Amino acid sequence: MDDMRIAVAMSGGVDSSVAAHILRKQGHEVLGLTMKIWTCDEDAPVDPRVCCGPAAIRDARRVADEIGIRHYVVGMRGVFDELVIEDFVAEYARGRTPNPCVRCNRLVKFDPLLSKATALGATHLATGHHAVIEADPDGLFALRRAKDVRKDQTYFLYSMTQDQLARVLMPVGSLTKDEVRAAAREAGLPVADRPESQDVCFVPDGDIAGFIATRLPSALEPGPIEDLDGRVLGEHRGIARFTVGQRSGLGLARPRPTYVVRIDARRNALVVGDDDDLYSATLTADGLSWVAGESPTGEFRTRAKVRYAADPAPAAVAVDGDEARVSFDEPQRALAPGQAVVFYDGDRVLGGGTITS
Repeated sequence: MDDMRIAVAMSGGVDSSVAAHILRKQGHEVLGLTMKIWTCDEDAPVDPRVCCGPAAIRDARRVADEIGIRHYVVGMRGVFDELVIEDFVAEYARGRTPNPCVRCNRLVKFDPLLSKATALGATHLATGHHAVIEADPDGLFALRRAKDVRKDQTYFLYSMTQDQLARVLMPVGSLTKDEVRAAAREAGLPVADRPESQDVCFVPDGDIAGFIATRLPSALEPGPIEDLDGRVLGEHRGIARFTVGQRSGLGLARPRPTYVVRIDARRNALVVGDDDDLYSATLTADGLSWVAGESPTGEFRTRAKVRYAADPAPAAVAVDGDEARVSFDEPQRALAPGQAVVFYDGDRVLGGGTITS
């Protein structure tokens, strides 16, 4: 790869910092971009695990100074609020469990941020994602699972397009997390031991229900808790506090563990049952996206991943337009509408969609 001008999306974490360091060592002209999605000042006391928060901006700037590259803070609050946060709140109000990282990657990092990189004269945008991008002999780009399967992030990246893959670099995808931290220590980067980012970066205290209450109080109106036969067992404190498979917070006095099996937003009701009631062998998904740019034809075999922490499971997929029906060889636990289902062929990402039922 000839020397290029490359913008690195620097979150302030160790992965993106090492990505910038690697590209700088390779002789490229590197510049750092850090998204600012906060209204508070950079010296505000916010959990350092928060991606793109004030501490992240400070750390990214320190790393940029250490490796000798220019650093820019990119104001993204408006676009992030519109495309990620508003959808997040609306999905919880619909009784679904959204995945904001999927949406952020699809609509913010690899569109507006890539445009910012282009405006600064960069030919490519690099990130600290644990994933691998490879050019196939047939001229297509493949998205593959990372060397460190425990940290693999392809689940969040299934909607990347061929145009994006052609212009994005992921230098740490071929390293384990331990190797990334070792590289950071060797280079003297001040973030070598920075803790992992938390799941929902725009809810720094982790209180999702409290956050939603400030945006859409109606999502926290009380309603009935019912069993699978429709008998009312109690009252919940708002469907936005719950997700499929959840056990805590129900406040029910039952002789056995009870879980949320279904969320009926239309009736503002929780339907609960036993652990066995959480298993299903099929799901439907829409909003499909295919890495190769076109859908596989007919029914195909795959391994499908239904949440970030789950292992891909053998399944058959039947595609009909923008909808897919997935039939698993073995029933899967707590399939949650709003989450992503991602399809793999070995370590290669085929595509994915959003679980609807």
